Amino acid sequence: MELIFEVRDAEEGGYCARALGHAILTEAETWDELRANVLEATSIHFEDSDVHPSLVRSDRHCLSADGSEDEG
Repeated sequence: MELIFEVRDAEEGGYCARALGHAILTEAETWDELRANVLEATSIHFEDSDVHPSLVRSDRHCLSADGSEDEG
């Protein structure tokens, strides 16, 4: 499964990320913090599920489930 996040600039500064099709929302001041928060929120959201995303993607970057990053 691929999980896609929509990333927007927050009105008060920083970033907001929302998963499309899932109730996952997180925010952070920097891109690196947002990336970590997205991976943590995804892990928590799916911790009791039999299905886990193998790929986490935003409109700015692609994050694999192991936390590595590709520009894209």
